[in-house]
Amino acid sequence: MLDIERMPEHVAIIMDGNGRWAKKRGLPRLAGHNAGMKAMKKIADHSDKLGIKYLTVYAFSTENWKRSIAEVTGIFKLLVAYVESDLKELVTNNVKVNVLGDYSSLPEDAVRSLERTLRETKDNTGLVFNIALNYGGRDEITRAVQSIEEKISSGLLTADEITEKTISDELFTGSARADTPDPELIIRTSGELRLSNFLLWQGAYSELVFSDVLWPDFTPQEYEKAIADYQSRERRFGGR
Repeated sequence: MLDIERMPEHVAIIMDGNGRWAKKRGLPRLAGHNAGMKAMKKIADHSDKLGIKYLTVYAFSTENWKRSIAEVTGIFKLLVAYVESDLKELVTNNVKVNVLGDYSSLPEDAVRSLERTLRETKDNTGLVFNIALNYGGRDEITRAVQSIEEKISSGLLTADEITEKTISDELFTGSARADTPDPELIIRTSGELRLSNFLLWQGAYSELVFSDVLWPDFTPQEYEKAIADYQSRERRFGGR
């Protein structure tokens, strides 16, 4: 049984294994991504039911552009279909959607769908659902440093005024954008044991849970297992 009093405020998930899920079934990779979208919806719904305030999912990295044109195009078409079919439900359920990453370089129909979603959910006060798109942790930190340098050059900031909060505020999760606290829990599915350039700054003290389950098979029950693992740990943040 989960301890409702000790639920993580922010859970982040590296949704890995769509391609392998499809390959095991003799299906095209896009079938795996489609199944992954359905799993994402179930986990978002369950996060809301559990009282988790922030959910961040790694949907498309800055490195994913290296994949085939057919796969990349298909992923964005699925994203548009998901947004178009679920926008009304997101609004009804009081979910606020943010995008982490530079989504301006995505196909035009994807940009339009995302901006409509951002616009129509911006005043919602329930679950904050962050979708990391064209996102990379190193790219995020580089952009933050560039923004801080511009403020120093324009006289708005001095070097000795830079703190950890200064840097955090300039990230995609920062106060000027998604205003999302650091995740207490980062989950990665499919058995891979790495962060893959995801929330490198924000995940400094996150608890990491690795599941062998491929993402399309990651059910709410598996999700609760990961949270139970998190709740069994003592978080010391470098102390004793």
